[in-house]
Amino acid sequence: MERLVIGAWLGAALGLAACVPNEMPQAGDGRALFMEYCAVCHGGDARGDGELAREMTPPPKDLTRISQRHGGSFPRAMVLSTIDGYARSDLDGPTMPEFGELLEGDLVPLDTGDGTLTPTPRKLVALLEYLESIQQ
Repeated sequence: MERLVIGAWLGAALGLAACVPNEMPQAGDGRALFMEYCAVCHGGDARGDGELAREMTPPPKDLTRISQRHGGSFPRAMVLSTIDGYARSDLDGPTMPEFGELLEGDLVPLDTGDGTLTPTPRKLVALLEYLESIQQ
């Protein structure tokens, strides 16, 4: 049991060591990614009125109201899971496409709210920061 705990701790430490923490992505970095990957469905203002939204039933959600739909808190882990695919099976209506490019590249240490730093793809964190910055 002791070896298992030490092995898990060592694995987490090595994963964080692979991160590049000095250059954390900002909301502006995520806006460019949003416009490239998300705006066609969610709209340039993220309100769910993108070019393809007219063809979707139900239409894409208003991403400026994520916090409002979750009691005033921005659910970082849930949003990441939705973007990267872990929570796609729970979505109503058309599913989100897979964005493999968002999972590529270097990692940054991200706290999703529980105090644990998790190595997370930089592009995914940038998109998360942008979405959090546009909450109403």
